[in-house]
Amino acid sequence: MSTLILLRHGQSQWNLENRFTGWVDVDLTAEGEAQATKGGELIKAAGITVDRAYTSVLNRAIRTGAMAMAAAGQGDLEFIKDWRLNERHYGGLTGLNKAETAAKHGEDQVLVWRRSYDVPPPALAPGGEWDFTKDERYAGKSIPDTESLKTTLDRVEPYWNAEIAPHLKAGETVLVAAHGNSLRAIVKLLFAVPDSDIVGVEIPTGNPLVIELDDGLKPISARYLDESRAQPLPAV
Repeated sequence: MSTLILLRHGQSQWNLENRFTGWVDVDLTAEGEAQATKGGELIKAAGITVDRAYTSVLNRAIRTGAMAMAAAGQGDLEFIKDWRLNERHYGGLTGLNKAETAAKHGEDQVLVWRRSYDVPPPALAPGGEWDFTKDERYAGKSIPDTESLKTTLDRVEPYWNAEIAPHLKAGETVLVAAHGNSLRAIVKLLFAVPDSDIVGVEIPTGNPLVIELDDGLKPISARYLDESRAQPLPAV
């Protein structure tokens, strides 16, 4: 048996401002920092020792993981960083206010872009403010210009299978500090959530989701450590 902890980053500045963030490197708010610290305190109180930790290349996830592990008394743990654990790429919606976008394009259309499983937003135009091909973290990588949850899963799954799953199969306790959509992709993969149902799965910020797995990486149990901020989980 092995243990997987999924930790969505704490509240970011653009979460607070209700903007589409995606791959933009927005920092945590003070509330987000407090959520990260509390998440680590809950991990410590649960008596969980992490053997290996992963995160995206975005600072809000990196800082959340580091602050949580420091609060858990495991601050020396090094994180393995990879862009394939990044948040979903929101394409041409990146940086836009969600309410203003709904007023412009209609709530129904924005709901499709935000919540459907396989319909991506319009592609990000090259050469603009949020052209991530200029970012050295993605040099030499074939990166997207927009993503649905399906295409987010398409990039998360190979990394999961090649890098993370073998350590879980070896019985290690693994922490993944990442983002709402990259973590939802992992949840869909592990729990075999139907395409139509995954859109309703929400992962709260800064609340560790602890999943116990059998030798074949099938979930045995799953729980949020902060029950007061828990969201419904797929059936085990």
